[in-house]
Amino acid sequence: MSRARTPLKIVPLTHDTPAGAPAGGATQRIVDAITTAIAERRLMPGTKLSEQKIGDIFKVSRTVVRQAFNQLSRDRLVVLEPARGAFVATPTAEEANDVFEVRTILETAVTRQLCATITDAQIKQLREHLQLEQAAVANAEVPGRTRLLGDFHLVLAQMLGNQVLVQMLSELLTRSSLIALMRQSSQSAEESLDEHVAIVDAFEKRDVKAAVRLVSKHLANVQHNLHLDPQRVDLADILHP
Repeated sequence: MSRARTPLKIVPLTHDTPAGAPAGGATQRIVDAITTAIAERRLMPGTKLSEQKIGDIFKVSRTVVRQAFNQLSRDRLVVLEPARGAFVATPTAEEANDVFEVRTILETAVTRQLCATITDAQIKQLREHLQLEQAAVANAEVPGRTRLLGDFHLVLAQMLGNQVLVQMLSELLTRSSLIALMRQSSQSAEESLDEHVAIVDAFEKRDVKAAVRLVSKHLANVQHNLHLDPQRVDLADILHP
């Protein structure tokens, strides 16, 4: 898993595509918008995704929307049901356990290796990221804090310089957000922030054993704090470019 370290850069989930771009670009814009809405917990499991409405939002044909749905279906973020249409996937409890089990395996391995090689400059980057998290939590900015709390884990993976690992973890984080059947409460967000601070403290001490234990405990707490919160949504508000 070891790679030469590169400057930290978190790749955004969305991409700006100019008007009149090819259909492939339009398809990716829809995929990115829905993926980001799921990652930020603005689109809830079970939400009906209307081909016509999404086509109107992005000013594309229903064929392009179907292409996006097919891609999201392959990523297990959308379920396509014959004669009923497309729905945001509703993962089972077993799937949730599987996703967090894989995250724990990957992230404890990342933590173990990074803690042995982390630089002072990287510690500083983590501290700066924690400041952004703290500001978002203090402002009760749900999408922003959800994104930043998730990005913390991507920051750690990217510090190893392995982009395949970053992509794998990014997909798992999106599925974790889908599994979270409600927006994160302010209390659980504050707890996650505190746990991130403790993890960075362990990194700064180069205490591998403590860092691995804290990451494992943090993921267990995140999984434990998942709750059900069904809500109605307006696709135009959520997905409008």
